[in-house]
Amino acid sequence: MIIIKYKKIFYAISIIFMISSILAISFWGLKPSIDFTGGSLLSISFDGASPTVIEVNNVLVEIGIENSSTRPSSEGFIIRLPEITQNEKNSIIEKLSFDGKYFPIEKTFSTIGPILGKEAIQKSWISIILVLLAIILFITFAFRKVSKTVSSWVYGLITILALLHDVLIPTGVFAILGYLAGVEVDTLFVTALLVILGFSVHDTIVVFDRVRENLHRNEDFKEKKDFETIVGESINQTFIRSINTSVTTLLAIFILYLLGPETIKSFTLAMIIGIAAGTYSSIFFASPLLVTINNWKNKDK
Repeated sequence: MIIIKYKKIFYAISIIFMISSILAISFWGLKPSIDFTGGSLLSISFDGASPTVIEVNNVLVEIGIENSSTRPSSEGFIIRLPEITQNEKNSIIEKLSFDGKYFPIEKTFSTIGPILGKEAIQKSWISIILVLLAIILFITFAFRKVSKTVSSWVYGLITILALLHDVLIPTGVFAILGYLAGVEVDTLFVTALLVILGFSVHDTIVVFDRVRENLHRNEDFKEKKDFETIVGESINQTFIRSINTSVTTLLAIFILYLLGPETIKSFTLAMIIGIAAGTYSSIFFASPLLVTINNWKNKDK
């Protein structure tokens, strides 16, 4: 019941994070990778000492490559380039040796054309929209028999608001990271958002399903508990389970973030932020909203 009692504080925390994310996205936007814009991406490590970012950029200018960006990684550098040929790539690696001063090693090299990049953007949006539509339809159907207190579509609406909360926060963080550190978003980031949607809706439905069970129990056994008490008890009954599930998942992803390859850093970081936000929203945001909407409904009557 403490969560319901202090629900306005938890609403304020969520609103602050959401508004901050919206402002970050509006002012700075996301920095798209070659998955969306097209181009080439070259990851290079060095056996021993490595050159500076300035030295790498000077090599690119010497070769005649413009509109490139170089970002340090744990092993060397990740160089984002316009679409280049194999010969140009080999020339970059050769010149980065600085006549034997350094020993560059090619880790990964990928090239994506602008048409494929545009197609990736379209499919990403379609995937997210289809997932949201499926979630609305499922929840509206699943909670169709608990409309005496709060209509079934309200459960779906609140779930979408919670999912918006869970997606906005990692997206806002990546907008900030893109502005401050040049962190890019790729198709793996979109995959992370879809996984976050699935994980978050599962967490929210666990609480909502317990609310549904307790509403039926209240009606069957004529316990005469008010809706606020039922929601509070439902949160208490599922709180430990939700926290334990999220913590164990986060531990596994955090280890993957620390020990995994550079190519999945953005994916795992987005997952960590999104799952943490989803756990918070299902307990402290979505469930109390049921009580708030019910109070508004009764006040209007």
